[in-house]
Amino acid sequence: MIALVRSDLQDGQGAEPDAPIRVFVVDDHGVVRRGIRSYLSIFPDITVVGEAANGRQALAMLRTMAAAGDAPDVVLMDLAMEPVDGVTATRQLRADLPSIEVVAITSLIDQSRVESALQAGASGYLIKDAAPEELAVAIRAAHRGEVHLDAAVARRLMVSLSAPGGSSGDPFADLSPRETEILRLIAEGRANKEIARHLTISERTARTHVSNILRKLGLTSRTQAALLAVREGLAARPDR
Repeated sequence: MIALVRSDLQDGQGAEPDAPIRVFVVDDHGVVRRGIRSYLSIFPDITVVGEAANGRQALAMLRTMAAAGDAPDVVLMDLAMEPVDGVTATRQLRADLPSIEVVAITSLIDQSRVESALQAGASGYLIKDAAPEELAVAIRAAHRGEVHLDAAVARRLMVSLSAPGGSSGDPFADLSPRETEILRLIAEGRANKEIARHLTISERTARTHVSNILRKLGLTSRTQAALLAVREGLAARPDR
């Protein structure tokens, strides 16, 4: 696995919350949902609080849970579902309930679908045959606001990323020193609130800087920006 995480907050080093992480599972195969429940039952810091068979059902249930003050922390979202697929559901969920993190799960690595899921707001991407420990690590990372990708997915994304306009020069030449510093923090997995605290700026200013970075790099998500920073050596490769 490859995780884009803060160097001072590695998984399993005092980072787990006191209360269990509440997880909601969305998959159109009942056997997969039961398998994930079984996988996660061995981890005392993670509890499954609900499940749905498709994106439409998931959105309805999650809105009801949120209205009752009982929303989950992380949703495991299958991508290939009908009538509402996982990418569409993720985009809508992140718009309606941004406090809920999403980890996409799928049977195959489809690069266009990977990119669509990350652009929609997913903070992780796993293959369904991942080991229980890998699934737990991805859930914990998402709960901390960090990005966690299957290693094969991350490698493909790194290869696919290129400098704007296909330039072979410095892809970060247009970034200001402050934007370059923020890009390094993004690559460490820091959320806007953490970036703001680290640099003693407002969260709104941090968001503006992130938007400007993405625009200048010709990218659509902070995950793509983080992977580009790692690939180009601006940030350390966080293989574990």
